[in-house]
Amino acid sequence: MSAVAGVGPVGEGAALLQLRDLHAWYGESHILHGLDLDVAAGEFVTLMGRNGSGRSTTLKAIMGIVGRRAGSISFDGRELTKLPPHRIARLGIGYCPEERGVFASLNVDENLTLPPQTGEGGMSLEDIHAMFPNLAEHRRSPGSRLSGGEQQMLAMARILRTGARLLLLDEITEGLAPVIVEQLGKAIGSLRDLGFTILLAEQNFRFAAPLADRHCIIEHGRVVETVPKAELDANMAKLHDYLGV
Repeated sequence: MSAVAGVGPVGEGAALLQLRDLHAWYGESHILHGLDLDVAAGEFVTLMGRNGSGRSTTLKAIMGIVGRRAGSISFDGRELTKLPPHRIARLGIGYCPEERGVFASLNVDENLTLPPQTGEGGMSLEDIHAMFPNLAEHRRSPGSRLSGGEQQMLAMARILRTGARLLLLDEITEGLAPVIVEQLGKAIGSLRDLGFTILLAEQNFRFAAPLADRHCIIEHGRVVETVPKAELDANMAKLHDYLGV
């Protein structure tokens, strides 16, 4: 599989994404309450917490698809808070929503080639088919014929075509069979090894634990704890209190 142009290895480089005192609202509901977070170039970070803690809202706030946001969101040194979602995406941020958003009437390859390329280094269809064999097998099948797991693979694969440097993945294992979750884990591990920067909102701790470099625990719209992968064993009691794992 080819390397990704312009993407460095894990742990290399300064913070690609910086969130400072981030607030977000849906209507009158105030969800994020001054969240701070850094993600380095090439790093894999998870956002974990109980339902309603603000995991998914953090990703949506980065993309500008919440009702209102305040504070600072900086990507590669550029402030995003005044930009509309389509401008943010074209800076090199790929968002895989929890709802998947697969076009039911288009086949797999049409879904993959529909989004515009936002930068150099987008993965080829051949590389995507190699990473997701199920998609290669059903490349001429309409989105409506795919299983839930295959739709999730397609939603992930679609942003890899764009040349995005930062991948925002929202609850990608929810409701999926263990065999599909395992396949997604292998694919994400490959993306990490290729040097993609990944921010994953995830409730499935056992899925995220072996993959991420750091785990950020969110409560009431703030990051309250950050646990590096190397310190997971020493912090399991604390994580159990936060997550109920």
